[in-house]
Amino acid sequence: MGTAQADGPRTGEPITADSGPPPVLLREPAEGTPPVVADPAALAEACARLAAGTGAVAVDTERASGYRYWPKAYLVQLRREGSGTVLVDPIALADDLAPLREVLNDTEWVLHAASQDLPCLAELDLRPRSLFDTELAGRLAGYERVALGTLVERLLGYTLEKGHSAADWSKRPLPVDWLNYAALDVELLNELRAKLETELAEQGKLEWAEQEFEAVRTAPPPAPRAEPWRRTSGVHKVRSPRGLAAVREMWQARDELARKRDRAPSRILPDSAIINAVTADPKTIEELQALPVFSGRVQRKYTASWLRHLQAAKKLPSSELPSPNQPTDGPPPVNRWADKDPDAAARLAAARTALAAIAEDRRLPVENLLLPDLLRRTCWRPPADLAEDSVADALRAGGARPWQVELTVTALTKALHSTAS
Repeated sequence: MGTAQADGPRTGEPITADSGPPPVLLREPAEGTPPVVADPAALAEACARLAAGTGAVAVDTERASGYRYWPKAYLVQLRREGSGTVLVDPIALADDLAPLREVLNDTEWVLHAASQDLPCLAELDLRPRSLFDTELAGRLAGYERVALGTLVERLLGYTLEKGHSAADWSKRPLPVDWLNYAALDVELLNELRAKLETELAEQGKLEWAEQEFEAVRTAPPPAPRAEPWRRTSGVHKVRSPRGLAAVREMWQARDELARKRDRAPSRILPDSAIINAVTADPKTIEELQALPVFSGRVQRKYTASWLRHLQAAKKLPSSELPSPNQPTDGPPPVNRWADKDPDAAARLAAARTALAAIAEDRRLPVENLLLPDLLRRTCWRPPADLAEDSVADALRAGGARPWQVELTVTALTKALHSTAS
């Protein structure tokens, strides 16, 4: 599809585009930068405006990832037809959000990449009755690039001002240019939703999208990782169980300190510093302080504590050392299947080929057609009788939506009969 014409006046200026009409760069909201709602009286007025509006509510949040430990919302952006844009400070209004819940919790929300925002909104007891996810809609509609700015430019003809997505949104007061950026994130969401909904309907995918949106809305929180310390960047450089125990000790100490101070763990101590300390194996405070990062002014006052945790790992009995291999309840890495179970490798190869053909025919990303993890699990341990009904039951048990089962079960059942011989 070509770039759509911008419909209606907006504050901005044309910028160069490769083809078609030049998109319009939006630097600030069309109605100006709204003030941040930070007291109960202002919230009551804002909620009255939102209640008087019509249609779905465009919703977004700004967090302080990379700065704070807790992934809470530090700003909530809302926009509704007839209501304009509302920016809410949920920190200042932590105990006074009941009026917002009354307005929002019985409406449809429009979000982009909803799974990123719903958890921190749920912490505020803000939960949609239904939702439309423009990122997911873009994927199902067949767009390869589904960032908000990309879809807005391609479908609506505007370019959004960028630059503050990685900012520290816990800062107060928030600068005006940050507020402009935040407001623009919801400025065109409802218009984008209308375009994508039309496309999905024309492609016969709207019901699929609605099933996906409901799955996102009702998804339970992810289960805690059994050994989160294994995600330390560079941990693959540590081979021995004793070294892994040292990584674990330092990771847990850092996490506790980060939690207490509400600081991002990487700002307490970078992963690279943990790995450097474990591989260097310092015996004294001076040796630890000679390493990068630990020589810094702030870190020097913590080096005695870091060294104690390194030494604690050396005193652990063998029974308390972690396994070199990460525990998992799923199948082994795919590159080992040919050796461990050649028939399973054949099943997976056949299934991937079949699903890729279906995805191409339906203009879908193959990972949205069926989750890769579910595909691997089904191919590694297929149903015993390999009947189509049994395969369908296995897919549903693994979380596949009805439309996914309908499109894939016949081809997948055939693939599951494949053998290496």
